[in-house]
Formats: sequence, structure tokens, C-alpha cells
Amino acid sequence: MESLDYYEVLEVTRTSDKDSIKKSYRKLALKYHPDRNPDDKDAEERFKLINEAYEVLSDDNKRAIYDRYGKEGLSGSSGAHGFGDIFEGFGSIFESFFGGGMGGTRTKRGENLDSLQEIHLSFKEAVFGCAKTIKNTYRISCQKCSGTGAKDGKLQTCSACKGEGKTYIRQGFVTFAQTCGVCGGAGRQKSQDCPECKGKGYESKEENFEVNIPEGVDSGNRIRIQGRGHADSKGKRGDLFLQIYAEDDENFIRDGENVYIQVPVFFTSVLLGESIKIPSLRGEVELKLPTNAKDGAQFVFENQGVKILNTSAYGKFVAQITITYPKKLNAEQKELLQKLHESFGNESAPHLSALDQCFAKIKSWFKS
Repeated sequence: MESLDYYEVLEVTRTSDKDSIKKSYRKLALKYHPDRNPDDKDAEERFKLINEAYEVLSDDNKRAIYDRYGKEGLSGSSGAHGFGDIFEGFGSIFESFFGGGMGGTRTKRGENLDSLQEIHLSFKEAVFGCAKTIKNTYRISCQKCSGTGAKDGKLQTCSACKGEGKTYIRQGFVTFAQTCGVCGGAGRQKSQDCPECKGKGYESKEENFEVNIPEGVDSGNRIRIQGRGHADSKGKRGDLFLQIYAEDDENFIRDGENVYIQVPVFFTSVLLGESIKIPSLRGEVELKLPTNAKDGAQFVFENQGVKILNTSAYGKFVAQITITYPKKLNAEQKELLQKLHESFGNESAPHLSALDQCFAKIKSWFKS
């Protein structure tokens, strides 16, 4: 995995712009984050490499050097990430997802105590709100090693960086600094793994609790639950963030706070200006069809859509009509339709008067 090209790691091309790289990084970082892949070493290594690649490709100067000289030319600034850096990298995701300036709840060693979990809601649950039981897996610091991962909690000065937390590579007149790959920047390392937690520094716990989902949430929204994240060595816990995924509906189409429905209408209903009953989010509404309604016309019902979060207002409910016509006619229907057609007189042939001049022009072309 270490030999992979950074562009391959982030699943982008060498011509991808910064927005595309950032979008792919977010998706992959969430997918391989240790919270979602507990005790999965492959996912943990993948997550480290994703952060390493993003650190380079998101920086214009580092990316330019990498494109020209490869990984060797920039090894000092990209570096390998230790366990502590996993949470540093994820902190940047939290800042982007949950608002500027928020770096997550952290331990003194820089580990992010906040956690993220997906929650899938039906269309109805998202629109009207609901109560959901959350099954949450979180980490607590190993009591045997005080979260160090070392036997009896004993750490020694890192032999690779001599306690600095960084190593240096000199190339020509330039010296590159990188996070120490042995101690992860902590400056200290363990000589033996803690037998209780197998060197991880934490144990996993599970809990179930109920959360009230507010009316009007949608895919992309996040709910913050204080004190349900991971725990540090003193038992203080970070926050849990629920990432909302709302399902679509087979009849209603949601666009934020507005909801649309496609209404097939027979052509005679339009001609007669009928009123029809159609389903809405909260029951039936009456749709009065004007006799001049066109195919695709939209009719808006104010305050009949989805509640706008953190307000008392509601969006719109929009009915869009699709005018339908009979696929075939029997003899009686043809006769009735012919009589109706003839009853309109000249009005039933608007193309004749509209195209009179064109007919005359074409005829003049062929006069000898």
C-alpha cells in the first residue's frame, strides 16, 4: 500500500482540482476512519495513507514538488502518520463538516474524542421527525496502561527522533521535517505492548440510547449529541455526531424544504376545468385545473412542504401536471370527438389562419 501513487490513494486524477480532491478525501476518510472500522488494521493503515496523500495534494507547493520529484522529493513534508495523527486528520474533516473553528474534543495528546455515525431515515421519519434508538460503540482509555498502549504504562524516549517527535531529511540546501513514523510525533514509544489492550491504548464499549430526530432533517444534516463520543483517561467523553441519510419516496420528490408531486391529468379534465383531489404530505388537497393549463404547469400550495429547521416556517408543496391522452378510441368515442371538433368551426383549425402567408409564399415559388 505504501508504494501507491497519492492520486490513486485518493481516487482522483493528476488533473483533478482542489475541490475534487477534497471531496474524495472526505468520502474516503469517512469510509476508512477507525471509528467505523474498529480493530481493522487494514482500514487503519488505509486511513493513515489517505491523510498522508491529502496533506500533500491539498497543498499547492507540496503537490508541485510531488508531481515533479515524486514521494522522495517531498517525504520530509508529507511523512508517515502515527496513531495520534489519525485523529488530527479527522479533526480537519470535523471542521469542514460541522462548522468553522471546531477542531473536535481532544485529549492532551491530540487524539480526537469526537465520533461520527451514519443514521438512515425513511422519507417519513426525516420529514416528520421521530425517535430512534442508537447503538453506539465508543472507546475508553485502557486502565492498565493509562491509554499509552505500553505495558504498565511505561514509555521511553523514541529512539528514532530522540524525543522531538519529528525526523529530518536534508536534500541539497533544503531540510524537510516529517512526523516521526515510529512514535507518531509523541516523542516517546513503548517497549512492550500492554497485554490488556494489546497495545491499542483503549477498549471498546457499547451503549444504546434514544435520540429525538427533529422534524425536517435531510441528507447531509448532522446532529450533535454531547458526551456520547470517546472517553479519555479521566473518563471525559467527546461528542457523537449523527450523519443523516434520508431515503427518497416513490411519489414525493423532496428539494430541501419544498416537495413536488407529479400529477397525471386526462386532457378532458383540463378542458372542463375540473377540480381533483391529490395527496399531499398531510392529507388531501384540492387542485383546481384552469381550462388553459399547459402540460408541465406547476401549482403551488404555500406552507404545505417540509418544516424549515430551527424555524416555525414550512416550505412549499408543488403539484406538476402531466396531461395524458387516450392511447386509442373506439367508434363511439371517435364519433363524439369528431362532433366536438366540428362544433368549434374555424377555431378547430388554427394552423390554417396562422400559416396562410406561408402557404401563399410556397405557391408563388412554383408559378411559371
